[in-house]
Amino acid sequence: MPTRIAPVTVGSGPAKVVVGGPRPALIMGPCVIESEAHALKMAGIVKKAAAKAKLPVIFKASFDKANRTSHSSFRGVGIDEGMRILALIKRRTGLPVTTDVHEVWQAEQAAEVVDLLQVPALLCRQTDLVEACARTGVATSIKKGQFLAPWDCRNIVDKFYAVAPAKNGGKRRLILIERGTSFGYNTLVTDFRGLPIMRALGVPVIFDATHSVQAPGGKGTSSGGASHFAPMMMRAALAVGVEGIFMETHDDPAKALSDGPNSIPTGALASVLKDIADLHACLGRRDPPQPR
Repeated sequence: MPTRIAPVTVGSGPAKVVVGGPRPALIMGPCVIESEAHALKMAGIVKKAAAKAKLPVIFKASFDKANRTSHSSFRGVGIDEGMRILALIKRRTGLPVTTDVHEVWQAEQAAEVVDLLQVPALLCRQTDLVEACARTGVATSIKKGQFLAPWDCRNIVDKFYAVAPAKNGGKRRLILIERGTSFGYNTLVTDFRGLPIMRALGVPVIFDATHSVQAPGGKGTSSGGASHFAPMMMRAALAVGVEGIFMETHDDPAKALSDGPNSIPTGALASVLKDIADLHACLGRRDPPQPR
């Protein structure tokens, strides 16, 4: 029998997103909150583009980028200002929102606002952080570390399930995200076998297309990237089978304060999202193959 993937509902009301539902879910937005005005502008662009493609979307932007390459790089607006801006975006657009947390104490504060907590890839094995997110009862996405084998995600799932409260669906509130694997220096590759392996754990899997084409630290004091490869990576992931796509987008990637080189320009969103919708319509939902 195929593995049954437990859908995760993010948000509430008309704009709620079911990750593992009939349509591929999008997690989309700029890497970091650059300002209130820019975040609101980007949320409007994201909402309009997703609606045109008839795809459900969660708006993503970080209040802090704690793992920047250089000490001088822009980190963000901080958790208090970040939560205020994300709450404003929820009120103005109706979209569910997500952001990443880096420390245990941030999980509870962020959970008061966001609909989906995100654990960054480099912190996916931090037991205290994973457990702190699980205890909030808020849906959580955990990115598979660039250093981790896909089958080792079983330990992440077990950590989360061990303390997830029974309320709000309990164990049904976890999503895994694939974002590539370290391959030598400043390079990531994606082993697409990892997608069905992770999905066989019974949780929805999102493919992070833009971080998968990042070149970590590749520009010396910042990361590089090759965003033009991201659309084809999305198509490949959909063909293999995933519950959704994560992508960072920016209205002016050359001036983005974080992850510009691997962000999808907003001018290309219509074409990229149409490809996602068309390919999903062609292929439909794909169950992960079972181990022999």
